[in-house]
Amino acid sequence: MKIKIKNQFNFLGAGLLFLIFFLSACDTDHHDDAHGIASEDHADEAIEIEKGPNNGRIFRDGNFSLELAIFEKGVPPEFRAWATKDGNKIAPENLKLKVNLTRLGNKVDNINFESQGDALRGDMEIYEPHSFVVEIIAENQGETHSWKYDNFEGRTKIENAVAKALEIETETAGPVVIDKTISAYGQIVENPENVRQVSARFEGVIKRVFSSVGEKVKKGQKLAIIESNESLKTYSIKAPISGLLMERNANPGEQTSNRKLFTIMNTSTVWAEVSIFPKDLKAVKAGLPVNVTTIDGEANMTGKIIQINAHTESNQSVKARVLLGNKRGTLIPGSFVMANVKVGEHNAKLAVKRVGLQAFRDFTVVYAKIGEEYEVRMLELGFQSGDWVEVLGGLEPDTEYVSANSYVIKADIEKSGAAHDH
Repeated sequence: MKIKIKNQFNFLGAGLLFLIFFLSACDTDHHDDAHGIASEDHADEAIEIEKGPNNGRIFRDGNFSLELAIFEKGVPPEFRAWATKDGNKIAPENLKLKVNLTRLGNKVDNINFESQGDALRGDMEIYEPHSFVVEIIAENQGETHSWKYDNFEGRTKIENAVAKALEIETETAGPVVIDKTISAYGQIVENPENVRQVSARFEGVIKRVFSSVGEKVKKGQKLAIIESNESLKTYSIKAPISGLLMERNANPGEQTSNRKLFTIMNTSTVWAEVSIFPKDLKAVKAGLPVNVTTIDGEANMTGKIIQINAHTESNQSVKARVLLGNKRGTLIPGSFVMANVKVGEHNAKLAVKRVGLQAFRDFTVVYAKIGEEYEVRMLELGFQSGDWVEVLGGLEPDTEYVSANSYVIKADIEKSGAAHDH
């Protein structure tokens, strides 16, 4: 499967994108849920999040207060907490704290805390994305205090019917065999085995010529009539193969003079001559499959290397010749091509389509789909080639992710302005 993303929206795509933006803008309840952005009735509450001396978020319950911060200086992100009562610090060993993070798909991370210095330290890494419903339960001197709030980022909701109209496509992440390829550039040339040069069998006068340069001729078709100088009898010159008449050096009244009269080229097969540079030459050999694409992208086909030159060109490259079928005539000799030579395979335990990748903050991401909600998954990438990229971390196997038109999801998330709140 090959998917292409255009750099610009077509008219229909732009109109559909406007439609979803219009609908989502009208649905304030939807964006409250999807992005954790307060409505106008709660604007003051969203703006006035109280911060503590450790840049954490302050939670209050009567005379008890708790500061909860994500700490990531020199360590993977983790929670740190500090508490006070009546303005006095509570020793960490006198406080019992638990935080539950409910992620998209109802996966819950249960975090317990232990005393470290003047703070309580969470016992697990808060991995990306930092997008979850946070539930806090604190116990001190027989009293229990609890809070719950949404901390969403990189998340949006799009109804399935709208997603279908926007041509958002998904696939399931899993193992993929990725081709190892070498890129090369070259040119289409005629297959010399399909070129015929036609001369007169007996010297004589050219009486008639039936075809002109550029015309298609069929095998056995009459090209000219010659009158023999010796017998004065006429005989016909016929096309030995079907193809294009590339050269004609024959006109009525001329002597054949033992010269080449016609050149016919059959382009049902052609060669792609591609340049292989020294760093790649050891991996390239005859018989390897090659995918060849014209520079304009209109023609794409696969062939095999049939020959590798024994000498280098002036730029130190070595030409490899690829035999290609060309029955439709889409590959024109002289045109430039790009080639990918398959030199091996890489077994990726987990991979995604390259076309689904997007940038989010400092990360490369795909958008996971759960129900009608989409959320970023920050990826650690490995081997990349062709349509695929290996995923080493940040994505669970069998995750449904957006593989086509992921820019729509990115645009909707960016429009929401959801913050990364630590």
